Amino acid sequence: MKPYVILNSAMTLDGKIATRTGSSEISGQDDLERVHNLRKELDAIMVGINTVLEDDPRLTVHKIHSGESKNPLRVVADSKARTPLNSRILNQEANTLIFISQKAPQEKIRALKDKGENIEVILAGRDKVDLNILMDELAQRGVRSLLLEGGSTLNFSMLQEGLVDEVRVCVAPMIAGGVQAKTLADGKGVDYMEDSIKLELKKSYKLGKDFILEYKVLQ
Repeated sequence: MKPYVILNSAMTLDGKIATRTGSSEISGQDDLERVHNLRKELDAIMVGINTVLEDDPRLTVHKIHSGESKNPLRVVADSKARTPLNSRILNQEANTLIFISQKAPQEKIRALKDKGENIEVILAGRDKVDLNILMDELAQRGVRSLLLEGGSTLNFSMLQEGLVDEVRVCVAPMIAGGVQAKTLADGKGVDYMEDSIKLELKKSYKLGKDFILEYKVLQ
């Protein structure tokens, strides 16, 4: 049992989600509103610790007028409890679950727990966060749908584990280049193309200056 997972990302035509310096201003205003409407529809949003460190996201629906809609649950895969205590993901706008491993220092765990009642730290793995344990824990808490917003290492790990159901990408009309620039899915990668994660196109459409592609992941 696991939540239904949608991997969503914006990327350049050459597949980059950020430059080598971490700059990631890619999609236009129309796509930002699309993403925030998607956030509003789902139970939870998940990112990896690198996204927290580099982007300091809020992971709320602040880009749209959400009315009485509540912000989704925020989830962070953070094996060593490196989430900075001043991170916006720890503010009071929504509840946050931080999944750690046994490698996380106790003093950092205590500091995170002391940030507020809306912050919960959960052990899920020995050397690093076990994503299957994480998904099972979310399912047990009633999370039925989850938006995966990266980064590139977490994206690949989730895909490799067969935990992603859909991939939705905004392709912006720009090329970034750079061998050190991050792509949609980095990590170790596969050795042979025959082992790649296969997708089936469900929908495509133009949105402002961008182009949206929606795929089903073939398990």
